[in-house]
Amino acid sequence: MSIEYRKATPEDLEQIWDMNIADNLGNDRWRMWKTTYISYNQSGDAYTFVIVYDGIPVGEGTLLFSPECGAISGRTELSDNKTTANINALRIRKEQEGKGYISALVHMMESYAAEHGYTFLTIGVEARETRNLGIYLHWGYDEFVTTENQEGQLVLYYRKKLEV
Repeated sequence: MSIEYRKATPEDLEQIWDMNIADNLGNDRWRMWKTTYISYNQSGDAYTFVIVYDGIPVGEGTLLFSPECGAISGRTELSDNKTTANINALRIRKEQEGKGYISALVHMMESYAAEHGYTFLTIGVEARETRNLGIYLHWGYDEFVTTENQEGQLVLYYRKKLEV
């Protein structure tokens, strides 16, 4: 068993998005999101980081830097391309949950952001996802920023000041 955390390669992006699409057959938004997120990575508006388990990407998280990214929609309190970036699309395959891999990935993403001059990271969580909210609070994302209704779900946004 080998585990690696890294900034996603173009091949990683293809593989992880193809897996996401396969997991969500019939939902065409995933194909659109694949194109969008690969484009963000190519332009530098965002970078995706992956957890690679025995050569296969099994988890991901994306740092959105630009407020122009669709998930941010111009909300500079969530991402301003200067001091604040947003953790988005944080996912792991079911069989790898509960092993600390996502925590390690988030720590890597935080280090990357701090090394590149960001002082805050934000993260969103659906209000009904109380387990995830508890995890994010435990990680230090405990400063409430804003709420938004996304597709009928209340999403809470929190931020964390990064250690430099």
